[in-house]
Amino acid sequence: MHPTPSDLMQHLTAKIPLYSRWRQHLHQHPELAFKENKTADYLLDFLKEKKVTIHSRLAETGIIASLQKGKSQQSIGIRADMDALPINEQNALEYGSRHVGCMHACGHDGHMAMLMAAIDYLVEYGDFDGRVYFIFQPAEEIEGGGQVMVDQGLFADHPMDSVYAMHNWPGLEAGQIAVREGPVMAAFDLFDIVVKGKGGHAAKPHLTKDPVIAAAQLVMSLQSVCSRENDPLQALVLSITQIQGGENYNVIPAHVSLKGTVRTFDPAVQQLAIESMQRIINGVAVAFDVDIQFNYQKKYPATINHAQATRIIQQVAENLFGADKIITDKPPSMGSEDFSFMLNACPGSYVWIGNGDSNGLHHPGYDFNDQIIPNGAALWISLVETSLPSV
Repeated sequence: MHPTPSDLMQHLTAKIPLYSRWRQHLHQHPELAFKENKTADYLLDFLKEKKVTIHSRLAETGIIASLQKGKSQQSIGIRADMDALPINEQNALEYGSRHVGCMHACGHDGHMAMLMAAIDYLVEYGDFDGRVYFIFQPAEEIEGGGQVMVDQGLFADHPMDSVYAMHNWPGLEAGQIAVREGPVMAAFDLFDIVVKGKGGHAAKPHLTKDPVIAAAQLVMSLQSVCSRENDPLQALVLSITQIQGGENYNVIPAHVSLKGTVRTFDPAVQQLAIESMQRIINGVAVAFDVDIQFNYQKKYPATINHAQATRIIQQVAENLFGADKIITDKPPSMGSEDFSFMLNACPGSYVWIGNGDSNGLHHPGYDFNDQIIPNGAALWISLVETSLPSV
């Protein structure tokens, strides 16, 4: 028999000191993408202690484990990301990062702890019929570990009926759950532009082909893609984030480089951005008599929640916490998430859990709120027991 929501939360809340120790250990030992070796060792020790089935290692440091109860062939997957960020922590914490230039500034330590807490409960008390897969995924930040896991056979070797992930969200009330069908996180693309001209003495600009002027024109002109070419009702962000060129006051450089990102939800808008950028770049090259190289990389697709899976987790959350704690009208984020690769391969949903009034994600003063670990664990537990009902 399933416990009541209040009994489940009471049981999990009593174990916050244990969950905090797990989370704070992970916070002390952050590791970057595809280098989460000690993190993986710590998780493997935990999984072996809980006697769950450890299947395989994917994407170098990723872990696939599962727990089977009953005889049903139904299955569900739950994913937690593992990697940290190349940021110097600015928190004065006893459990602060021990690795200079690396910290868990996005809460992946907390995501792992929430899944560990769910595993801890499900092994001993879980009342379900089927198999739940526990996916610990490396390299979510920029490097696309989710795609690597899918490409290496995550779902081909471990078929799942659905897959879910949860990310903490600063500014959302602690423990609240935000859930929505359709687009929830944007596609993440990168671009590099190199303007090649002819350098020379700054006092004799007429003898040069100034790439700085051309680059400046590009910075302004590319914004017209968003403001004048894209439907204003369709989300599009184009940000130039780096400009590099020149080393001296009195020398016009031979080249200038620009880097940036494009965020979209709709592939048609994404294609519009690419084609428009290329046309503008071609025009600036002719106008200023310079050569311009343009390299565009599609990194992560948009994260699109499947309708049925989203309705399931919404109902589970409402039953668990009450409808007043579930946010269904929160707008999607122009941030990005490589869980999108998993959702492109398997039905599922990605939700946010409130982290309270904390610093923002990727901020050097950010810290995960340990008090929400029971909420996240309870959602995973209830989702498993609802999706894989015992006879």
